Amino acid sequence: MKKLVTYISLIVVLGGLVAASCGRASSGAGRETPADTSGTAVIKFDTLDHNFGSVRPGEKIGCIFKFTNAGDADLVVTAASASCGCTVPKFSKKPVAPGEGGTIEVIFDTSGREGLQTKTVVVQSNAENSLVILRIIAEVVKK
Repeated sequence: MKKLVTYISLIVVLGGLVAASCGRASSGAGRETPADTSGTAVIKFDTLDHNFGSVRPGEKIGCIFKFTNAGDADLVVTAASASCGCTVPKFSKKPVAPGEGGTIEVIFDTSGREGLQTKTVVVQSNAENSLVILRIIAEVVKK
């Protein structure tokens, strides 16, 4: 009976260690991390809004939001999420050095939409201003 209790205890402890390490990459492979962490990154967009004007239903339209790292440490965009499944942001997770720039591409599928459409993309980064909201606007009209 004592051996059974010891065996069960060992399984519980090992199971806990395995569970605690799940999802962690010990080598850091596949993750982009800033090379310079001694200062502060600041993400500065040329514009926060883009108006497509009038568009037809069913079109896939896109724009590019340009940004600059106005800080003194590497900037890494960690996420960009849209307010709707019809809007898809694309970005690179590679570090952007101070003074350098990058882009967030936003594609909007007008299928099934009509009238004035306003969609947002929340950009997350390691910058001092870690959350920035971008906005696209389009008037979907039937012609």
